[in-house]
Amino acid sequence: MFARGLTHGSTGNLSVRLPEGGYLMTPTGSSLGELDPARLSRLDVQGRLLDGDPPTKESFLHLAMYEERQRNAAVVHLHSTWSTAVSVLEDVDPDDVLPPLTAYYVMRIGSLPLVPYHAPGDMALAQAVRRLAGRHHALLLANHGPVVAGTSLSAAADAIEELEATARLHLNLHGRRCRCLTPEQVAELRQRFSE
Repeated sequence: MFARGLTHGSTGNLSVRLPEGGYLMTPTGSSLGELDPARLSRLDVQGRLLDGDPPTKESFLHLAMYEERQRNAAVVHLHSTWSTAVSVLEDVDPDDVLPPLTAYYVMRIGSLPLVPYHAPGDMALAQAVRRLAGRHHALLLANHGPVVAGTSLSAAADAIEELEATARLHLNLHGRRCRCLTPEQVAELRQRFSE
């Protein structure tokens, strides 16, 4: 994700649910381009650090997603440029931020609600995420970036990359008339390929 330009500096964080319980997360302040496996944070099921470096300061976002999405095994949170740019627009539908431009966006993301702004590290952000995570595996944090859960780290990474590509496409088309998928086409895709 770092090499593909989806994150920069020490932004973004990843986690996976461990089969024996608990989680692995990227440590606070770490760059996804320079992760050291020996320093990954291992947390118990309550989110307490067992070993490794202290976890990302946004670990509560990951835990909120896992609590509401029991079947998901991974969470990716990025501050990716195009998705974050969409998150600051005033004229978006907060219930579904991006239009259904492509079939793959509908298949991998579905609908994308906007989580109201809260400062990074604010526990109110975890509560806002928790309210939406049971119904949506992908969320866009206002003025912040996307959070996506998946059945595997690969699935979550693929979905967040599709979200980023669609955000870029949306912004490149912004202000131009578009031929989006129809509600019937979206419904068919959601029925056939629901997350």
